[in-house]
Amino acid sequence: MLAAPAAIAQDGPIGIAFSEAPKRSSGVCTGQNTEATLNSARAKCVEGGAMASDCLRVKWCYPAGWSADLFVQHREGIHWHEYLCGWNSKEAVMAAVTVACDRERRNFLIECSAVQLWDDKGRELTPN
Repeated sequence: MLAAPAAIAQDGPIGIAFSEAPKRSSGVCTGQNTEATLNSARAKCVEGGAMASDCLRVKWCYPAGWSADLFVQHREGIHWHEYLCGWNSKEAVMAAVTVACDRERRNFLIECSAVQLWDDKGRELTPN
């Protein structure tokens, strides 16, 4: 009887949280509670070798929808990650990647590509 409310609470949309310690580590988690999911992403970032104080909460989307992690590099060498989330299909998030990585629009980039992709259930997929 006590398990039923917990199971019901897990039904419905999920959110996705991204935490990053630039050039060191990152973490991604899905869940329904904003604070708990962001904390989980930060914990995964720490597991990757960064200090908690360096693991920044960089993005939360609810509902998560289809999401992508982009690796982006400036022509002067610096690089970073950008996160897209909340898209309603794989085709939509990949179209958003195309716009975000448009080198005519962002002519200072030498590299921009999706390095991770998640479906609307939070399952990690390989970008095509």
